[in-house]
Amino acid sequence: MNLILLGAPGAGKGTQSEKISERYGIPAIATGDILRKAIQEGTEMGKAAKSYMDAGRLVPDEVVIGIIRDYLASDACRNGFILDGFPRSIPQAEALDAMGIRIDVVLSLEVPDEKIVERMSGRRVCSCGASYHVTYKPPKTEGVCDKCGAALYIRDDDAEETVRRRLATFHAQTEPLKEYYSSRGLLLTVQGQEEVADTTALVLGALRRFEA
Repeated sequence: MNLILLGAPGAGKGTQSEKISERYGIPAIATGDILRKAIQEGTEMGKAAKSYMDAGRLVPDEVVIGIIRDYLASDACRNGFILDGFPRSIPQAEALDAMGIRIDVVLSLEVPDEKIVERMSGRRVCSCGASYHVTYKPPKTEGVCDKCGAALYIRDDDAEETVRRRLATFHAQTEPLKEYYSSRGLLLTVQGQEEVADTTALVLGALRRFEA
Protein backbone atom coordinates (compact mmCIF):
# COMPACT_ATOMS: atom_id res chain seq x y z
CA MET A 1 0.00 0.00 0.00
CA ASN A 2 1.34 3.40 -1.04
CA LEU A 3 -0.34 5.93 1.22
CA ILE A 4 -0.28 9.69 1.80
CA LEU A 5 -1.37 10.93 5.22
CA LEU A 6 -2.81 14.45 5.33
CA GLY A 7 -3.79 16.51 8.35
CA ALA A 8 -3.14 19.78 10.10
CA PRO A 9 -0.18 20.15 12.47
CA GLY A 10 -1.26 18.66 15.78
CA ALA A 11 -3.94 16.42 14.22
CA GLY A 12 -2.07 13.28 15.28
CA LYS A 13 -0.60 12.19 11.94
CA GLY A 14 2.65 10.96 13.48
CA THR A 15 0.86 8.69 15.94
CA GLN A 16 -1.47 7.24 13.31
CA SER A 17 1.40 6.86 10.86
CA GLU A 18 3.15 4.61 13.42
CA LYS A 19 0.00 2.54 13.89
CA ILE A 20 -0.45 2.05 10.13
CA SER A 21 3.23 1.16 9.80
CA GLU A 22 2.88 -1.52 12.50
CA ARG A 23 -0.29 -2.94 10.92
CA TYR A 24 1.00 -3.20 7.36
CA GLY A 25 4.76 -3.52 7.86
CA ILE A 26 5.56 -0.54 5.64
CA PRO A 27 7.81 2.41 6.52
CA ALA A 28 6.39 5.69 7.75
CA ILE A 29 8.30 8.44 5.98
CA ALA A 30 8.40 11.79 7.77
CA THR A 31 9.96 14.36 5.45
CA GLY A 32 12.06 15.92 8.19
CA ASP A 33 13.50 12.55 9.22
CA ILE A 34 14.66 11.51 5.76
CA LEU A 35 15.99 15.01 5.10
CA ARG A 36 18.19 14.67 8.19
CA LYS A 37 19.15 11.11 7.17
CA ALA A 38 20.22 12.26 3.69
CA ILE A 39 22.34 15.01 5.26
CA GLN A 40 23.96 12.58 7.72
CA GLU A 41 24.73 10.09 4.93
CA GLY A 42 26.16 12.82 2.73
CA THR A 43 24.11 11.95 -0.34
CA GLU A 44 24.16 14.34 -3.28
CA MET A 45 20.72 15.65 -2.40
CA GLY A 46 21.62 15.69 1.30
CA LYS A 47 24.62 17.91 0.60
CA ALA A 48 22.41 20.23 -1.44
CA ALA A 49 19.88 20.45 1.40
CA LYS A 50 22.64 21.14 3.93
CA SER A 51 23.99 24.02 1.87
CA TYR A 52 20.60 25.75 2.02
CA MET A 53 20.10 25.04 5.72
CA ASP A 54 23.60 26.24 6.61
CA ALA A 55 22.79 29.50 4.83
CA GLY A 56 19.58 29.83 6.86
CA ARG A 57 17.39 29.33 3.80
CA LEU A 58 14.44 27.03 3.17
CA VAL A 59 15.29 23.85 1.30
CA PRO A 60 13.63 24.27 -2.13
CA ASP A 61 11.02 21.87 -3.45
CA GLU A 62 13.29 20.33 -6.06
CA VAL A 63 15.79 19.22 -3.40
CA VAL A 64 13.13 17.86 -1.04
CA ILE A 65 11.50 16.05 -3.97
CA GLY A 66 14.87 14.59 -4.99
CA ILE A 67 15.41 13.21 -1.49
CA ILE A 68 11.87 11.76 -1.44
CA ARG A 69 12.42 10.18 -4.88
CA ASP A 70 15.67 8.54 -3.80
CA TYR A 71 14.08 7.11 -0.66
CA LEU A 72 10.97 5.78 -2.42
CA ALA A 73 13.25 3.96 -4.85
CA SER A 74 15.07 2.16 -2.01
CA ASP A 75 14.43 -1.42 -0.86
CA ALA A 76 12.80 -0.08 2.30
CA CYS A 77 9.78 1.00 0.25
CA ARG A 78 9.55 -2.10 -1.92
CA ASN A 79 6.25 -3.22 -0.32
CA GLY A 80 4.74 0.22 0.18
CA PHE A 81 5.12 3.37 2.24
CA ILE A 82 3.35 6.06 4.24
CA LEU A 83 4.18 9.66 3.34
CA ASP A 84 3.69 11.96 6.33
CA GLY A 85 4.41 15.62 5.62
CA PHE A 86 4.74 15.31 1.86
CA PRO A 87 3.30 16.57 -0.38
CA ARG A 88 2.50 19.89 1.34
CA SER A 89 1.27 21.72 -1.76
CA ILE A 90 -0.23 21.19 -5.20
CA PRO A 91 3.16 21.70 -6.95
CA GLN A 92 4.71 19.01 -4.73
CA ALA A 93 1.82 16.65 -5.52
CA GLU A 94 2.28 17.30 -9.23
CA ALA A 95 6.01 16.58 -8.86
CA LEU A 96 5.16 13.29 -7.14
CA ASP A 97 2.88 12.40 -10.05
CA ALA A 98 5.65 13.29 -12.49
CA MET A 99 7.93 10.74 -10.79
CA GLY A 100 5.47 8.03 -11.78
CA ILE A 101 4.85 7.11 -8.13
CA ARG A 102 1.59 5.17 -7.72
CA ILE A 103 -0.55 6.33 -4.79
CA ASP A 104 -3.25 3.92 -3.61
CA VAL A 105 -4.99 6.07 -1.02
CA VAL A 106 -4.79 9.53 0.56
CA LEU A 107 -6.11 9.58 4.11
CA SER A 108 -7.04 12.92 5.62
CA LEU A 109 -7.18 13.08 9.41
CA GLU A 110 -9.76 15.74 10.32
CA VAL A 111 -9.57 17.63 13.62
CA PRO A 112 -11.21 21.06 14.21
CA ASP A 113 -8.80 23.97 14.54
CA GLU A 114 -9.97 24.89 18.03
CA LYS A 115 -9.35 21.36 19.26
CA ILE A 116 -5.83 21.47 17.82
CA VAL A 117 -5.17 24.83 19.48
CA GLU A 118 -6.38 23.38 22.79
CA ARG A 119 -4.20 20.29 22.40
CA MET A 120 -1.01 22.08 21.43
CA SER A 121 -1.18 25.30 23.43
CA GLY A 122 -2.00 23.28 26.55
CA ARG A 123 1.24 21.30 26.41
CA ARG A 124 3.88 21.96 29.05
CA VAL A 125 7.38 20.50 29.07
CA CYS A 126 10.31 20.27 31.47
CA SER A 127 14.03 20.46 30.80
CA CYS A 128 14.29 16.90 32.20
CA GLY A 129 12.22 15.62 29.26
CA ALA A 130 8.89 15.14 31.03
CA SER A 131 5.78 16.45 29.31
CA TYR A 132 2.32 17.40 30.54
CA HIS A 133 -0.94 18.94 29.40
CA VAL A 134 -2.99 21.41 31.41
CA THR A 135 -6.20 19.48 30.62
CA TYR A 136 -5.29 15.91 29.72
CA LYS A 137 -2.18 15.29 31.84
CA PRO A 138 -1.73 18.05 34.43
CA PRO A 139 1.18 18.00 36.89
CA LYS A 140 0.36 17.52 40.57
CA THR A 141 1.38 21.13 41.23
CA GLU A 142 0.54 23.67 38.53
CA GLY A 143 3.62 24.74 36.58
CA VAL A 144 5.97 22.33 38.41
CA CYS A 145 7.42 19.04 37.11
CA ASP A 146 6.35 15.96 39.10
CA LYS A 147 9.69 14.25 38.40
CA CYS A 148 12.31 16.88 39.19
CA GLY A 149 10.48 19.89 40.62
CA ALA A 150 11.68 22.27 37.91
CA ALA A 151 9.44 24.90 36.34
CA LEU A 152 7.47 23.81 33.28
CA TYR A 153 7.43 25.89 30.13
CA ILE A 154 5.66 26.21 26.78
CA ARG A 155 7.71 25.37 23.69
CA ASP A 156 7.77 28.13 21.10
CA ASP A 157 6.04 25.80 18.62
CA ASP A 158 3.17 25.32 21.08
CA ALA A 159 2.43 28.99 21.71
CA GLU A 160 -1.16 29.73 20.64
CA GLU A 161 -0.23 32.41 18.09
CA THR A 162 2.34 30.04 16.53
CA VAL A 163 -0.19 27.20 16.36
CA ARG A 164 -2.78 29.45 14.68
CA ARG A 165 -0.19 30.70 12.19
CA ARG A 166 0.76 27.12 11.29
CA LEU A 167 -2.90 26.21 10.87
CA ALA A 168 -3.44 29.18 8.55
CA THR A 169 -0.49 28.02 6.44
CA PHE A 170 -1.91 24.50 6.33
CA HIS A 171 -5.32 25.70 5.16
CA ALA A 172 -3.79 27.90 2.46
CA GLN A 173 -1.13 25.55 1.11
CA THR A 174 -1.97 21.96 2.03
CA GLU A 175 -5.74 21.69 2.36
CA PRO A 176 -6.26 22.14 -1.43
CA LEU A 177 -4.65 18.70 -1.76
CA LYS A 178 -7.88 17.16 -0.53
CA GLU A 179 -9.70 18.32 -3.65
CA TYR A 180 -6.69 17.40 -5.82
CA TYR A 181 -6.83 13.77 -4.65
CA SER A 182 -10.60 13.59 -4.24
CA SER A 183 -10.96 14.32 -7.96
CA ARG A 184 -8.89 11.18 -8.59
CA GLY A 185 -11.03 9.05 -6.29
CA LEU A 186 -8.17 8.54 -3.81
CA LEU A 187 -9.31 10.54 -0.78
CA LEU A 188 -10.56 9.02 2.48
CA THR A 189 -11.42 11.17 5.50
CA VAL A 190 -11.35 10.10 9.14
CA GLN A 191 -12.56 12.24 12.02
CA GLY A 192 -9.99 12.39 14.81
CA GLN A 193 -11.40 11.27 18.16
CA GLU A 194 -10.61 12.26 21.75
CA GLU A 195 -8.95 8.88 22.39
CA VAL A 196 -6.02 7.83 20.20
CA ALA A 197 -7.22 4.21 20.14
CA ASP A 198 -10.62 5.27 18.79
CA THR A 199 -8.98 7.25 15.98
CA THR A 200 -6.71 4.29 15.18
CA ALA A 201 -9.72 1.96 14.95
CA LEU A 202 -11.38 4.30 12.44
CA VAL A 203 -8.15 4.72 10.43
CA LEU A 204 -7.45 0.98 10.17
CA GLY A 205 -11.10 0.28 9.42
CA ALA A 206 -11.07 2.79 6.55
CA LEU A 207 -7.90 1.24 5.10
CA ARG A 208 -9.12 -2.35 5.31
CA ARG A 209 -10.72 -2.18 1.88
CA PHE A 210 -7.28 -1.64 0.34
CA GLU A 211 -5.75 -4.80 1.80
CA ALA A 212 -4.53 -7.22 -0.83
